[in-house]
Amino acid sequence: MSFTFGPAVAALFMVVFARVGTLVMLLPALGERFVPARVRLALAIFLTLGMMPLVQPLLPAGATTGTAVFTTLFLEIAIGLMIGLTGRLVVSTLQTAGNFVSQALGLSFAETVDPTQGGQSAAIGNLLTMLGVTLLFATDGHHLVIGAIGGSYVALPPAGAPPTGDAAMLALSTMGKGFGVAVQIAAPFIVFGVLINLGLGVLSRLMPALQVFFLGMPATIMIGFVILAAVIGMMMGLFLKEVSDFLVPLASR
Repeated sequence: MSFTFGPAVAALFMVVFARVGTLVMLLPALGERFVPARVRLALAIFLTLGMMPLVQPLLPAGATTGTAVFTTLFLEIAIGLMIGLTGRLVVSTLQTAGNFVSQALGLSFAETVDPTQGGQSAAIGNLLTMLGVTLLFATDGHHLVIGAIGGSYVALPPAGAPPTGDAAMLALSTMGKGFGVAVQIAAPFIVFGVLINLGLGVLSRLMPALQVFFLGMPATIMIGFVILAAVIGMMMGLFLKEVSDFLVPLASR
């Protein structure tokens, strides 16, 4: 028994893999750096094989033949980058919120390696990011990501040029909303930072001989961690809602 895969099947696989592989490497949950590259590659291959029968009827005639296949590959990679990089903006919400929290607590100097993106970042931001990604897996968010990959073919049919204006609006709106959510997540700490610094300023004026810095820093850090323990559930709820608002419109198509 022998199996023969013609050039048409190979071209179809490459076209589907171009978008699916790009999305798997970039979207939240599946595209994190701590997920081994071999695991992501294997998942991309299996998703490609599963979606090939669904994508084939959506391809225009001649999109996978001759030199047209290279144009189709370029367009599919562009669509994957557009959606995937926008998803990265959603994940960066927690890192932005962590920077706000670190500034409010005076811990911006405490940096560690970010396991999701690499490089040095605020330790609290890394904590929030890791917790957010963990909750995505715990709440079956990776299933929503896979559904969004399939739904992207309905929202943006294959071999079609991604709308440049809509892509720019999507990136700008996601960035603006993400920054707003980051401020909402860090709002208790921003208010706390303003109040504690105002109180310490008044105290230093009333008692000039008091070493306000040595009194204020430990108090700020201890009270800040108490606030963090009290509101971290709300913070993660806002993040998961933002991820859901980004992925559900694609997954429900």
